Parts: sequence; structure tokens; C-alpha cells
Amino acid sequence: MITARDIMHANAQCIDANETLREASKMMRASGVGALPICGPDKKLKGIITDRDIVLECLGTGKDPDTMRAMDLAGHLHCVRADDDMDAVLKKMEQHQIRRMPVIDDGKLVGIITEKDLAMGHRMAKGVTDQQIIDFMDSMFAKH
Repeated sequence: MITARDIMHANAQCIDANETLREASKMMRASGVGALPICGPDKKLKGIITDRDIVLECLGTGKDPDTMRAMDLAGHLHCVRADDDMDAVLKKMEQHQIRRMPVIDDGKLVGIITEKDLAMGHRMAKGVTDQQIIDFMDSMFAKH
């Protein structure tokens, strides 16, 4: 059985829940990513913030990225467990239209699964099937 742990990008960088959005944007730029998981002092996953969140919900509404905190934009959290099978992971990503899925183990962040990870898992024959990729792409990008 292929699990989230087999496909995920391990060692995902986390931003502290109390860091500013300016700091979040600097971390994203330095890491070349468009999203950061948000963790509390206990290292447990609290949410996820995207570059789009910063632009639309902070800058686009005239708020200050130097005073607004990462946790202010955390929203509803969707994540999967490291031992979840790929069918369950893909179903959750499709159902909630999530392109970056945090992976937890005992409530703590252990990795993240992105569209790129899915494509690489398929390309490297790690158990992501042609049909799973087709179904995922259809659900994410097909016009309804």
C-alpha cells in the first residue's frame, strides 16, 4: 500500500503562528514555495498560509503585512496522516480542491504533498497510477 509518507516532500518548513505575513512572504521567497504550514510553539500543525492568501486577504484589503500574523489567515485546516493511503489522500485533495496537503504524524507536521509530488510519484513509479493522476487533474482543472 502506497501512503502519504511515500509521496510527501519531507522536512517542509513551518512558520510560527505568531510570525508576521511579511516574514511569511520572505520565507516563501527564500524557499521558492507558494505555501507554508503554520505551527504553534508545540510544533503541531495549526493551519497553512499561501502567497495568494497574503495578496488577497492582507494586501488586497489594505491590511499591514508587518502587523498581521500568519495565524490570522490560517482558515479551516485540511491535512492527512502519514499512514493514509494514496486513494484517501487524493480523494481529500479533490474533495476540498487542495493543491498542497500537509501531512501529520501524531499531530505534528512531517511533510507536505503538492501537485509536483504527485507528478513525481507517478513519474518515479512510486505507486501513483495513471488513473489517479487523470482523476485528480480532472477534478482540479476541469470546468464543471
